Amino acid sequence: MKRQMQIYYDEEGDFLEITIDPKKGYMKNMGKGIFHRVDKKTGEVFGIAIFSFRKRAGKDKEIKIPLPIKV
Repeated sequence: MKRQMQIYYDEEGDFLEITIDPKKGYMKNMGKGIFHRVDKKTGEVFGIAIFSFRKRAGKDKEIKIPLPIKV
């Protein structure tokens, strides 16, 4: 089965969201403006949302996304 990744960035709000195979779920606060998107039925993490993304990224920094996801 092909998996689909969606990436959404709101420049004005400086908000990044990445999801894989989007479905119904809820947001789990991981702290410091980072949220996991979790499947309601299985508890599987299928996405991440990051507030103040550009501020965190800077110009030449590596961004590590804490998302335990199986691909």
